[in-house]
Amino acid sequence: MSKLGPLTPLVGDWEGNVGVDLSYHNKEDETAETGYFEKAWFRPIPIVENGKQTMQGLSYGMTAWRHGEEAMDPFHDEVGYLLWEVATGQIMRCFAVPRGIALLAGGSAKAGDKILHFKAEPGSSSYGLVQNKYLLERARLGTFESVFTFNDDGTFGYTSDLVLELAATGKSMHHTDRNTLHRTKRISHSVADA
Repeated sequence: MSKLGPLTPLVGDWEGNVGVDLSYHNKEDETAETGYFEKAWFRPIPIVENGKQTMQGLSYGMTAWRHGEEAMDPFHDEVGYLLWEVATGQIMRCFAVPRGIALLAGGSAKAGDKILHFKAEPGSSSYGLVQNKYLLERARLGTFESVFTFNDDGTFGYTSDLVLELAATGKSMHHTDRNTLHRTKRISHSVADA
């Protein structure tokens, strides 16, 4: 069995063309859906040790382009790590996006799980989120929840839900994303099991 436990199915390169982003569009002053194409990659990293804590993990990147804009700059680019602590069964998703936002979301999982849940809350000293001052004045980050699902047909799907308190409307909204990706490149099991 892979030392990556519940993260094992992610190893490799992925693509998905059925992405849907629901977000507030400042220029139009409205909430609307945007379809997108996405590429993602997940690579095993060396064992992480913090004193007595030991974690296995993947570095990863996810980049998305609006449909019809695949030759242009992406509208979303995310880099980070997925970590699994065997002793406690904790999984972690820590990532940053170049809008000046960083998140550490966590949950519990065991090897063989088909569904992984991650959650971060504002003000949490363990699983939380931070943003730059400009964004803080315009769209304060609330709870973040994400689910990864490993489907029987070999695809990988995800959903994410980020609650935002919008200064422009004085209301909160759920900024959501979802996509299903298929693997385009495998990495040998010897690398993933190392």
